[in-house]
Amino acid sequence: MAPPPPQSQRSPSPSQPSGKSEVSDLKLQLRQLAGSRAPGTDDSKRDLFKKVISNMTIGIDVSALFGEMVMCSATSDIVLKKMCYLYVGNYAKVNPDLALLTINFLQRDCKDQDPMIRGLALRSLCSLRVANLVEYLVGPLGSGLKDNNSYVRTVAVIGVLKLYHISATTCMDADFPETLKHLMLNDQDTQVVANCLSGLQEIWTLESTTSEEAARERETLHSKPVVYYFLNRIKEFSEWAQCLVMELVAKYIPSDNSEIFDIMNLLEDRLQHANGAVVLATIKVFLHLTLSMADVHQQVYERIKAPLLTQVSSGSPEQSYAILSHLHLLVMRAPYIFSSDYKHFYCQYNEPSYVKKLKLEMLTAVANESNTYEIVTELCEYAANVDIPIARESIRAVGKIALQQYDVNAIVDRLLQFLEMEKDYVTSEALVLVKDLLRKYPQWSQDCIAVVGNISSNNVQEPKAKAALIWMLGEYSQEMHDAPYVLESLIENWDEEHSAEVRLHLLTAVMKCFFKRPPETQKALGAALAAGLADFHQASTIQCISGRECGQPSQTSSFRICRYSEQ
Repeated sequence: MAPPPPQSQRSPSPSQPSGKSEVSDLKLQLRQLAGSRAPGTDDSKRDLFKKVISNMTIGIDVSALFGEMVMCSATSDIVLKKMCYLYVGNYAKVNPDLALLTINFLQRDCKDQDPMIRGLALRSLCSLRVANLVEYLVGPLGSGLKDNNSYVRTVAVIGVLKLYHISATTCMDADFPETLKHLMLNDQDTQVVANCLSGLQEIWTLESTTSEEAARERETLHSKPVVYYFLNRIKEFSEWAQCLVMELVAKYIPSDNSEIFDIMNLLEDRLQHANGAVVLATIKVFLHLTLSMADVHQQVYERIKAPLLTQVSSGSPEQSYAILSHLHLLVMRAPYIFSSDYKHFYCQYNEPSYVKKLKLEMLTAVANESNTYEIVTELCEYAANVDIPIARESIRAVGKIALQQYDVNAIVDRLLQFLEMEKDYVTSEALVLVKDLLRKYPQWSQDCIAVVGNISSNNVQEPKAKAALIWMLGEYSQEMHDAPYVLESLIENWDEEHSAEVRLHLLTAVMKCFFKRPPETQKALGAALAAGLADFHQASTIQCISGRECGQPSQTSSFRICRYSEQ
């Protein structure tokens, strides 16, 4: 018999328990240290606690150590307290019976001399989220709201909100919302005030659906005294709290225009804040307050333009995209205000495609007589971009600007240069734009046709581009010497063409060419009509049918076919 394979010599990872035996070993070691007062006990507890937390973090069930962890929490070491609170908070909700074991030591820690331990214990007590234990929260929360330390009061305010979500009746019966209201208007610590505002907004919003009194209290938050109280203290708040205040101000309805201007003057310096969220929240307030004041819109846009442009260039791509999306709406509403700042919308090489695409739309929107040349020059640089979708979008942007009648002469020259580039996607996009330009500016046909005539139809594969080329072959067949023969070759490949749009354009182009050059196109026209009548696509068949009496329905279509007499 062959010998058994050798056992692997790899030792297990210290963070991975080898099985139930390791959990049993941890349990035994924790129990031995629970009542020990020997020097270095806290260090040993730390090592064991770290192993327990590590196992818990990777999904190992260590709930069997609950009792031992609670017993070892009787220490003044704040690090051990934090790890124990983390463990308790993780297992209390799924093990309500075990959570009851933590009540005594958490309530005891809520009365500790160290305010940090009091706050951490109160936070852990409120985070148990066990409905059967809400009665044990009322006393510590009441004491925490009156605590001399601001950190404990801050934690207690959030604890009230947690209690409300566990048991709204208990929270309302203890009159905690009224206590939060008092703290909001009288506490010296701005973080406590901000937490009170956040908590009261959520509580009264939820309660207002069933209580008229709560609805009145919610309206009180939007009253002039409360709003101005926060506005006068706004510089003392943190960035998060300032955004919270801005949301409150945005819901306030000023009595007249004078009050609107007073509020905007109070918030003027927030537009220069280093935090982007504060700047955007302030801009939101400005726009909201002046929504119905059309006469000051231009002044407001001028004022918020610089902060927005600064945020675009200083933030992450995600932040830039969010701000550009808002800027895009303002540009669509008042493009003339941003026409002198078009360079802020130039694309950077390292920007993601979604940011570049939005910038191209904005460059198109702000183009006017004074900046068209610079914008088109920049857009033409993007046509050679390695990012093909962006290159396509840039060419389309050039065409849109041309259709706005800005510096058409220079733009047509650029588009004709695109047609001479040896890139299929550039040629395809340029052909579509040249067709659109010729429809609006037929006076440029001579220059355009001279370049388009050199393009081989075999090199154009995209349906829209091929349809554009065929349209020009039919519309300008007199100027394009080879037009009948090119159309004839395309008809010979009718069955290989899968695009209905191309087939329809081909039928129309052959008919136009026949009226202008009958002898050369007669054969192509017959082949086209025959192919169209045999086509499976309904529109192609309808376009080829003739000889129907006006008003008689076609047997191949529900449409009505009419013969138009020559005038």
